[in-house]
Amino acid sequence: CVVLGMSFPLFFPADKWHLFIFFYIFIASVVPVWILLQPRDYLNSFLLVFMIFAAVIGIIVYNPAMNLNAFNGFVVSGKSMFPFLFVTIACGAVSGFHALVSSGTASKQIKNEKDMLPVSYGAMIVECLLAVVALVAVGFMASNGNVPAGTPAVIFANAVATFTEVLGMPFELATTLITLSVSAFALTSLDSVARVGRLAFQEFWLEEDIDGKDLSPFKRFLVDKYVATVATLVVAYLLAKVGYKEIWALFGSANQLLSALSLIACAVFLKSTNRNGKYLWIPMIIMLIITLSALVLSIYANIQTFINGTSVNLVGDVLQFVFGIALFILGVNVAYQGIKKLSSKNNKVTA
Repeated sequence: CVVLGMSFPLFFPADKWHLFIFFYIFIASVVPVWILLQPRDYLNSFLLVFMIFAAVIGIIVYNPAMNLNAFNGFVVSGKSMFPFLFVTIACGAVSGFHALVSSGTASKQIKNEKDMLPVSYGAMIVECLLAVVALVAVGFMASNGNVPAGTPAVIFANAVATFTEVLGMPFELATTLITLSVSAFALTSLDSVARVGRLAFQEFWLEEDIDGKDLSPFKRFLVDKYVATVATLVVAYLLAKVGYKEIWALFGSANQLLSALSLIACAVFLKSTNRNGKYLWIPMIIMLIITLSALVLSIYANIQTFINGTSVNLVGDVLQFVFGIALFILGVNVAYQGIKKLSSKNNKVTA
């Protein structure tokens, strides 16, 4: 397939790719995990292992030079290192999205509960290794301290292909395989987040201690998996058409806020089961401080653009402002409820 693709490349406009991808992730969101997600993820794992193994060996043999400064100051382009650095680095360190995926899809693929620790922790260690490889790739491709031009996937693929060329792999073939690996895992994230979004939408309309069959007709309609999937994907499709970049700046804060809330949920669960979860409190508090302060600074920056009349994209700034306020309020509310339960002397709390 790779050889055929290189010999006879297919080119489609972006709107056609949008339709194809959204049709695929709709199917992937509603069918059982073992039918599509599990076998495709299994096949993708071989691509990931090959890509990382080849990249690491290539880096060791090639010994690339880093063309970026190790330190440019605590404030760069008007943004301070704290807290924005810590909401920019996600998957390579801590990620709330991974917490959602582990509960929505990964948990359904575990054969034995004893496998959860090596699978989850091992996955994050591999993510960390991949983050280091990506950092080396960007540093190598940079010129005179400037980040290279091009999309992240192209920069990464060109750098790794250069590293593996010393191992005897043709540059064009390596570039194709690395790009395929990156694209495959982007697609993995798409179908996983679509399923997680569908589950979150359904849970929003469910009521505690009430069976789904006893819900009102309207709520039963909303929690239908097909309706919930369409509702989730319609928003994503509109963002893909209008421009997701309008709110993408908040992704880091939202993702890391989820990680803090996940730590709170785990701590509450451990307390409710009479186990010691205090070791989670320190990272929980640190992540709350980082994410909430990042949201406050982002909201303040939006307010300043409104006051000074310097907004380049008014619609985008308004969306960022509204979503930033919503994330802050929801985050503070959940954090307050969780910390309140953790500080309670009664261990019989609802996890």
